[in-house]
Amino acid sequence: MHVRITRTRPDAALPEYKTPGAVCFDIVCVEDIVLEPKSMADLPTGLVFGIPEGYMLLVASRSSTPKKGVQLPHGIGIIDQDYCGPEDELKLRVMNFTDAPVEIKKGDRVCQAGFVRIDRAVWDEGPALTDKTRGGFGTTG
Repeated sequence: MHVRITRTRPDAALPEYKTPGAVCFDIVCVEDIVLEPKSMADLPTGLVFGIPEGYMLLVASRSSTPKKGVQLPHGIGIIDQDYCGPEDELKLRVMNFTDAPVEIKKGDRVCQAGFVRIDRAVWDEGPALTDKTRGGFGTTG
């Protein structure tokens, strides 16, 4: 798959698959940032992605990111196909969940991302699908 990507600044690092078997690529921050305790920040990447039709870009923390004291506050990020204008730089929203400042350096691999194939649903409204109810949220019983 060929994906159009634009650097909004010349020092932005292109995403990189670190091993031949990697299903996601790493995304790095392009500035030094100190994240104060219990605060959030949008880390610049310097990249605008042209998401191919029929796909979305799914952004997640790298497994080592929480060891640094930061995480994505909403768990994942979903980048739509139409978020691709010249000022639609991908920014990595992170939260410092510690009681101490966390330093993120230019070039730190903070998140990983991968393309996920998607379909758009057409809703067919109708009666209940079955006459049995499983009991509500979180139960298989």
